[in-house]
Parts: sequence; C-alpha cells; structure tokens
Amino acid sequence: MMEKSTKMFDSFKNQKTNKQILKEVYDALKEKDYNPVDQLVGYIISGDPSYITSYNNARTLIKGVDRDELVAEMLREYINVE
Repeated sequence: MMEKSTKMFDSFKNQKTNKQILKEVYDALKEKDYNPVDQLVGYIISGDPSYITSYNNARTLIKGVDRDELVAEMLREYINVE
C-alpha cells in the first residue's frame, strides 16, 4: 500500500546568503591569483560579470545577488546599523 503523505522540501534552507556567496566568489578569485577586492569592486560598480572568474561557478553565483541590495547590506554592516 502506498503512503499518501505530503513531503515538505525546504528550498530556503539550502539558499546561500549574500555573505556566503561573496566569500565563495572571493575565494575563487584568490585561487585564480586575482585581487579579489578590486575585482569585486569593479563588478559591483559596473555590473560587468567579466570582472568575476567563472572558476568554481563564481560568476553564476555573483549574478544571483542584487547589487543594490548587496551595497546596502555592506553599508549597514560597515556603519553598524539596522
């Protein structure tokens, strides 16, 4: 007899935070001998994904982050406000 129960999938649990994504992208840039800070600043300012290596899926990851949201989040963290 087949069990008729509903299975719950928590897709939000597996989603990465912007901070986790930035760390992974940073690490990928560093592994490829780029200056991660300069490359990330270039990407955030311009929106040009060619600043980010495709190594370890870094370019795809960073393109999933809203740049305006990321800047606001970093600013709030930098000045310690909610």
